[in-house]
Amino acid sequence: GESLADVTGLIGQYAHGNEPSHHVAYLYALTGKPERTQELVREIVSTQYHPTPEGLCGNDDCGQMSAWYILSCMGFYPVDPVSAVFGAPQLPRISLSLPGGKRFTVVAEGLSEPNKYVKAIYLNGKRYRKNYISHADIVKGGELRFVMTAERPSN
Repeated sequence: GESLADVTGLIGQYAHGNEPSHHVAYLYALTGKPERTQELVREIVSTQYHPTPEGLCGNDDCGQMSAWYILSCMGFYPVDPVSAVFGAPQLPRISLSLPGGKRFTVVAEGLSEPNKYVKAIYLNGKRYRKNYISHADIVKGGELRFVMTAERPSN
């Protein structure tokens, strides 16, 4: 017998264990359906990652699975080399130490099991309406605040 291909982390036709497809959940946000990205990120984080030695599906080739998890828990994922598309944060607060003593902090205000949708985003206290954040904005430091809600946005 032939062995079957290693297809792990299946959610419908999406295989999270196949690292080259990690950006797929974020494509909804780029097509005007951020709520679908937010739902999928929550589902992937809660079903495909566990605090055990076998805690992630697939193979963590060069840390890609771990990178997806950390970035997605921060609320975004880079689908290109210079910016990251918003999903929804999965942690109430996370802070990065940056060069020059700067910090970049992500806050998910009101995050809870039912509050998985993003109602509003603020960058350094100002309403932020883009569906992505640039690398340049992150390395400046500051605070990215997500206001979370249980209400699924209607388009």
